[in-house]
This record gives sequence, structure tokens and C-alpha cells, in this order.
Amino acid sequence: MDKKKVALITGASRGIGRATAVEMAKAGYFVVINYKGNAEAAAETLKLVQEAGGAGETVKFDVADSAQTSENISSIVERNGSINVLVNNAGITADGLFMMMGEDEWQSVIDTTLKGFYNMTKPILKEMIRARSGSIVSVSSVAGIMPNRGQTNYSAAKAGLIGASRSLSTEVARFGIRVNIVAPGLIETDMIKNAPIAEIKKVIPMARAGRPEEVARVIRFLCSDDASYITGQTIGINGGMC
Repeated sequence: MDKKKVALITGASRGIGRATAVEMAKAGYFVVINYKGNAEAAAETLKLVQEAGGAGETVKFDVADSAQTSENISSIVERNGSINVLVNNAGITADGLFMMMGEDEWQSVIDTTLKGFYNMTKPILKEMIRARSGSIVSVSSVAGIMPNRGQTNYSAAKAGLIGASRSLSTEVARFGIRVNIVAPGLIETDMIKNAPIAEIKKVIPMARAGRPEEVARVIRFLCSDDASYITGQTIGINGGMC
């Protein structure tokens, strides 16, 4: 009997996280769908995973909360035996000019992305090192690569995610663990619903927003054996923006 393969995706109740859950289900993974608050949306993701022929579970916890994260990762491993893939996708925005930005707006974005990366990756990495295999993909952003007015906090968090992931990749490659980053541009998710889409499209060579599944398919590839010699890389998925 084939050993159960488990993929844990943070922020998987919608958008890129949801699309990634479905893609990983298609690839034969048991999908652990993390969400912070929207149980109905998480249940919809699980339904889509099942409709894709896969199986999974929903798990509620805030990746920025160290205690919640540690407790839930232990429970996930106990129930499922291992975590073979981790997708650090959870992220939030609190846009505004830096001079007007409150400390809470700065810290909440940093905590979800960077503290979340630490809280999730460190305990799961221990399991992967024992297994001498694993794949970690972190979802950054084009905002972490090129300047974006009004997103100093978000840009700092996403750029930090790139740096942390690349450095980590050099530490764990010898254990058979790969660590990569995807950096999406304008993607059709709730996160851009209030953005000036028509104006933004003018700076995208492909002149359209991307779809969540276009990002998810790259993540699925990076987690597959077809990407067995790829680590420490940042893959832009942005329609040619940079």
C-alpha cells in the first residue's frame, strides 16, 4: 500500500490557497486546509477537494499564534502520520501610506506572513528532516520584489519571506528537503477586489490578471518529483510585470 502523502496549506479557505488545495488533491495528497475564521469557506474548499477526487480535513488556527500553531501541527501529525508538503500561503493586507500607518497595521501583516512562516515551518521541518524528504513552498508577491506605493508593510513581509526561504533552502537541502517561493502578481482573488484593476492592467504586459489556479499549478509542480533539483528559487507568476 502506498504511504499517505499529506500537504498542509495555510490560508486555504479561498483564493490561491483554495486553488492549491484542489491541485494538491489532484496530485494524490491528503490535504489539510488551514483557516483562521471562515469555517464556511474552508468547508467549501474541502468540498472542492473531494470533488477533485481527493480527501482532506479543515483545521482552524491562526498561524501568527505560536501556541495554536504548535498544538495543531502536533495533532495533524498524530492523525495523519506525517506532513510531506507545506505551503505557507496565509497573508493579509493593511494598505496605506507609511506616514499614516499605525503600529497594528504594520505588525499584523508582518506577524501573519513572517511569524507565521516561523511558527509553521520550524516544527514541520523537524518532521521532514526525520523523513529525509519534503517540500516547502512559500507564497510571496511581486510586491516583495518591486516597489508598490502604499504597501510598505506588505512589501516588507513578502520580501522577508523570500529571504527567509532562500536562506533556509541552503540549510536543509542536504536532508532532501526543497524550499522554494512563488511571487504572484495581480491575481483574481478577494485581496484585489478594491484595487484599480483597469489601471493596474496597463503595467502588465499580458494585460490581464492571473487566475488562482495558474499559481496553484506552479506550486504543485514545485512540490512534485519533476522539480526534484529545484530549491531556493523564486518563481514570478505575474504576466511579465518583472
